[in-house]
Amino acid sequence: MVTPGAPRVGVLALQGDVREHARALDTLGARVTLVRRAAELAEVDGLVLPGGESSVIDKLARAFELQGPIRQAIADGMPVYGTCAGLILLADRIADGIAGQQTFGGLDVTVRRNAFGGQVESFETDLDVAELGGPPVHAAFIRAPLVEELGPAAQPLAALDDGRVVAVEQGALLGTAFHPEVTGDIRFHERFLARVAAVA
Repeated sequence: MVTPGAPRVGVLALQGDVREHARALDTLGARVTLVRRAAELAEVDGLVLPGGESSVIDKLARAFELQGPIRQAIADGMPVYGTCAGLILLADRIADGIAGQQTFGGLDVTVRRNAFGGQVESFETDLDVAELGGPPVHAAFIRAPLVEELGPAAQPLAALDDGRVVAVEQGALLGTAFHPEVTGDIRFHERFLARVAAVA
């Protein structure tokens, strides 16, 4: 249900779990646009980078001439939320990217792709996220990345029991290694939308 006067947010719709994010944002009253072209990006106040295959999304973004506009939007302060592959795409550095893989950047972090192994190593766990308040976040990790290093501007939001960081934010940018849109806990989407509302 769209809330009157709600900011318009985009979901990068080149590959990945686009519908799940659109559904979560719609539940929270946002006006959702599926972004495949620069003209569509120009119409939104914030952008979600969904999970999927980071290398594929990277290649498609360049093919659709979206890489430059997204990088510029990030530089201009547009709020962006990336989950799983989206977190990789927001990272300034990838520890194990495939040959030629690029990112949009913006988060001063180093991320390792598929840090937990393949699909069969996917798992779910509960995470304490003090900034969200309330009960722990039930998080689904599906061929998930991991934040290996954080620069001074990046702030960890959540970590596994062993201390490995799986959620981070920096200014208007937010990234999670897991998929809140899959488990139905949309408090990270709420946090993202609050940032969009603040700059819209």
